[in-house]
Amino acid sequence: MSVEKLMTINPNSGAGQQFGAYLCDEETNQQLLPILAEREWDNNLIKNGGIESAIRTLATIGSPQFLLVDLSNSIDPEEDINALAEVCEPGTMVITIGKLNDVSFYRNMIASGVQDYLVKPVTTDQLREAILSAELTLRAPTEAPQVVEEVNKEKIISFIGVRGGVGASMLATNTAWILANEYKQKTALVDLDMYFGTGALTFDLEPGRGLVDALENPSRVDGLFIERATIKESENLSILGSEAPLTDPSYTDPAALNHLLVEMKSNFKNVILDLPRSLITDYPMLISETDEVILVSDYTLSATRDVVRFIAFCKSVAPQTKVRVLVNKSNGPQMAEVNRKDFEATIEQPIDWEIPNDSKLMIQVAKSGKILAQSAKHSKIAKQIHDICDSIAGGTAEKKKSGFLKKIGLSKS
Repeated sequence: MSVEKLMTINPNSGAGQQFGAYLCDEETNQQLLPILAEREWDNNLIKNGGIESAIRTLATIGSPQFLLVDLSNSIDPEEDINALAEVCEPGTMVITIGKLNDVSFYRNMIASGVQDYLVKPVTTDQLREAILSAELTLRAPTEAPQVVEEVNKEKIISFIGVRGGVGASMLATNTAWILANEYKQKTALVDLDMYFGTGALTFDLEPGRGLVDALENPSRVDGLFIERATIKESENLSILGSEAPLTDPSYTDPAALNHLLVEMKSNFKNVILDLPRSLITDYPMLISETDEVILVSDYTLSATRDVVRFIAFCKSVAPQTKVRVLVNKSNGPQMAEVNRKDFEATIEQPIDWEIPNDSKLMIQVAKSGKILAQSAKHSKIAKQIHDICDSIAGGTAEKKKSGFLKKIGLSKS
């Protein structure tokens, strides 16, 4: 929505105002007053009560062009941000402030569609810069064709555990389920461990012989074959795996694997590979056919070494493939063999995601008979997996909860 159209909506309501603030403390109030004076905005535009007050008020009077909300008193800021999005007019630029100084929380705020998140105490200069940045963002031309092209691209995403037991299969399974059932994208989970794979078992399904048949008869693999060989978990999620006898030979023709991946990619929006690390050296084309590799590690010395080796290998066989790093089961700096700073310095790139260790939660999930994304969808681990899905889907997929990106019709670059 354009600025001009926004300013014509009911001049007697909040939607006709340029600015509104809902704060929780007098200190922030005083830092904001000079900016209101500079812009000749009325001091009465500052209200008390934080985001809860904003949700109640804006539900009846409409939202201003620029909205500053304080999250300090919120019990669940991310839920409140979703509620705020529901009552805001299209085009509203939201700036949030709060007490929590956490990078993951900041990223979640930005992913929700807010313009900025500032950590209290905030200064007048910080607030001035944030409002100016919001103005520039609102007026900047969008590059929609490039964004649409990237989002609409079919992708193969490989999850590789650099060491046993780091949780790569769990992450691949939950990512596939969320993309299919919450983002409503046609997704395939391909479990390439033909003997001990758990992709189908996780959903209490029989894997059958689909993967083995596809690799033994590559000439038969087409859209119809894939439809019959995969197992349907839901309308949008198909699983391809097998439970081959341990006496079966393990060699697979690389050409058969390549053909299978090409066909899978042509039939699904997302192809999530649960890729055993033991296959990589024998079948490097698995990396070259992948759009993005997610290396799953922990903070052990051996895992750190192997992340370095995997990154170097991926760069040598497929320099065009994006390699991301996820550290799972993080126990905090006191329990780690290698701290985050040294880990990142050794692998020479930043960690993309860090997932905390929560053994009690994982036991509860196992007893529930459902995957984590279903049985503990509000947990910190689930939220981190949603961040992975946001990255894969380009941040524009249709989710059950609509944030500001969907609500105001703007995208973050």
